[in-house]
Amino acid sequence: MSKLSVIIPCFNEFRTILSLIEAVQASPVEEKEIIIVDDGSTDGSKEILKSINDKNIKVTFHPRNMGKGAAIRTGIHLATGEICIIQDADLEYSPEEYPLVIQPILDNKADVVFGSRFNSGKPHRLLYFTHMLGNLFLTFLSNLLTDLNFSDIETGSKAFRTEVIKSIDLKENRFGFEPEVTAKISRLNLRIWEVGISYYGRTYEDGKKIGWKDGARAIYCILRYNLWDK
Repeated sequence: MSKLSVIIPCFNEFRTILSLIEAVQASPVEEKEIIIVDDGSTDGSKEILKSINDKNIKVTFHPRNMGKGAAIRTGIHLATGEICIIQDADLEYSPEEYPLVIQPILDNKADVVFGSRFNSGKPHRLLYFTHMLGNLFLTFLSNLLTDLNFSDIETGSKAFRTEVIKSIDLKENRFGFEPEVTAKISRLNLRIWEVGISYYGRTYEDGKKIGWKDGARAIYCILRYNLWDK
């Protein structure tokens, strides 16, 4: 069994971070390390993370908020496992499904696996119709330019062979990470898979952060990294 590095970007997740850590520790993957990157939290998350004393949990702190993409880059740099998986700190994605997401890599069939919220047949909370339309549009535009047939490029559940993701020069600091990494893996000779996952979406009242400006940036990133910045 390969060692799994679970990369958790965290920004102002006071209400969920401890529950998330417990869920990751209980996930059915025996050999794993947990890498938490606090991205300048101001709600008490930082203080919680500073109190953690566990040899299997690495915690590092950005001095200010730099964005999800920047936190993921820091986590990738610290990863020592053969496989990396991205885990949002808000409990929208279940650590119980790690075996499902990483199995194609373990079977030596894939180098990259995206967990799809829209092609699963699994339970998911019904929320914003406009977000679904936005995700479908971004995925369509990305697929048009990469010639891949993803159903959900904006998913927060992505797994990589660590040597693969470490070799990619990532630049986006915020949510542009998703379309950027999709564009860049599409140009490499990689085996890319998609598996269906559950999704427990949250509302803005629960702390959801992504907004229309991030959607506009995603369109720019799809165009930039597929057409202009190769």
